[in-house]
Amino acid sequence: MDAELAQRLLKVLDRVEAWLPPEPASVDWSRDVAALWQRNALGGQLMPVAARDGVTMDDLVGVERQKTALLANTRAFLHGRPANHALLWGARGSGKSSLVRAMLNTLAPEGLRLIQVDRHDLVGLPGLVQRLRDAPQRFIVYCDDLSFEGHDDAYKALKSVLDGTLTGPPENVLLYATSNRRHLLPESLADNQDTRLVDGELHHGDAVEERISLSDRFGLWLAFHPFNQDTYLDACRHWVHHLGSEADWSEQARVEAVRFATLRGVRSGRAAWQFACQWVGAAQEDARS
Repeated sequence: MDAELAQRLLKVLDRVEAWLPPEPASVDWSRDVAALWQRNALGGQLMPVAARDGVTMDDLVGVERQKTALLANTRAFLHGRPANHALLWGARGSGKSSLVRAMLNTLAPEGLRLIQVDRHDLVGLPGLVQRLRDAPQRFIVYCDDLSFEGHDDAYKALKSVLDGTLTGPPENVLLYATSNRRHLLPESLADNQDTRLVDGELHHGDAVEERISLSDRFGLWLAFHPFNQDTYLDACRHWVHHLGSEADWSEQARVEAVRFATLRGVRSGRAAWQFACQWVGAAQEDARS
């Protein structure tokens, strides 16, 4: 009976195996420049990913100071010199994530490797960092659109890795994050009720200190603000040239670009890209007709 049961179980397993997803490819850092970290019951796994696009530093308009600062910090890190964890915060669509992608495309030939971690997988961040500690490569661990809710404890893992443990992060790992918030934890009016003056000095309550302390662990803060109209139009012109040709940018294109931003209530690099896609796509379709 035991042998018969074992055979039946093997047949069931054979049928189930056909429905299982293929085993993910392992990361080869001599070939792969980017990976995703996904937490699981065994700790987590790294999944290699191809670069999303070929965006370069020259493609990013209106963020010259931010480009210079992030490149300098990252190159110092790659060369083994002191460097800071970086928080890129500010207006939506202003180029924060694009700057990280452009940095990878620029510095991957110099040895940079990037690992993206979803906010929901941050609990496994200490395990990932420990895994990278003895690797010969140098890694940016990157979390996009980072923010936490008031009941979310995942931020504690991030604080721990940034500098809250006895050992701190390994020398070959930096953390970069993008966020629409300068302070990554939500703030409420009630948090300020414990703020007090002592001998003329302002002392925040514990809740406010907790929120500020997380952002303070990033040594490099880069602010991204909404574009003014001239910067927005410069970005539109760049992307129209990039997707089409110089002839596609005209006074009519300029007028339509202003209207495009006005209807959406935002002037940003993302809006400029979206306008260029619409304008060049329509122009090419008209030419085809």
